[in-house]
Amino acid sequence: MVARVSTVAFQGVDVLDIDVQVQMSGGQVAFTVVGLPDKAVAESRERVRAALHALGLALPPKRITVNLAPADVQKEGSHYDLPIAIALLTVMGILPDEDIKGFCALGELALDGALTAVAGTLPAAIHAVATDRGLICPAACGGEAAWAGELEVLAPRTLLELINHFKGTQVLSRPQPKMEEDEPGALPDLADIKGQETAVWWRKNTQIEIARPMAGR
Repeated sequence: MVARVSTVAFQGVDVLDIDVQVQMSGGQVAFTVVGLPDKAVAESRERVRAALHALGLALPPKRITVNLAPADVQKEGSHYDLPIAIALLTVMGILPDEDIKGFCALGELALDGALTAVAGTLPAAIHAVATDRGLICPAACGGEAAWAGELEVLAPRTLLELINHFKGTQVLSRPQPKMEEDEPGALPDLADIKGQETAVWWRKNTQIEIARPMAGR
């Protein structure tokens, strides 16, 4: 059996469809990721394995092959963790294949099964709307995904919450659109610039102009 989960790749401003295919077969025990993965994608094997172990799930002693198609497109980033994990759970019979087909997924996995925020959620959500699919993403990205419009967004905090949702023991409500809140003092300061004399000159002269009272007032 081959399980398939949709995700995306980013090339500049373009969002490309990526088909995550997982197959389990007999033979020497192995876990292989193919399809031009970069270092972060190749390392997803260990994050996925650890996350499943944290849920009390062990990978079967089989040959596991993960193919990221199309194979001639470079795959970069940690957001492939979640679709790979979902495809594994599907081929293991834990998640329903029919329900997964209507979603695009992206997200990074922590070793304890928590989902970590990733970049590119809004473009992925807009792409999901254009292709008439829902989106599965980390809870930290749910508010961003909701800005894309009318699409089903599942934003669990952990892999277990996602499993429980599809099992019917927990309901993930659609997140509300939310702007990212800047932390106090988190904005960059031009005073931190080293070199770039034009920018430093602009900063110093802007301060003088702001401090100087306007004539006639």
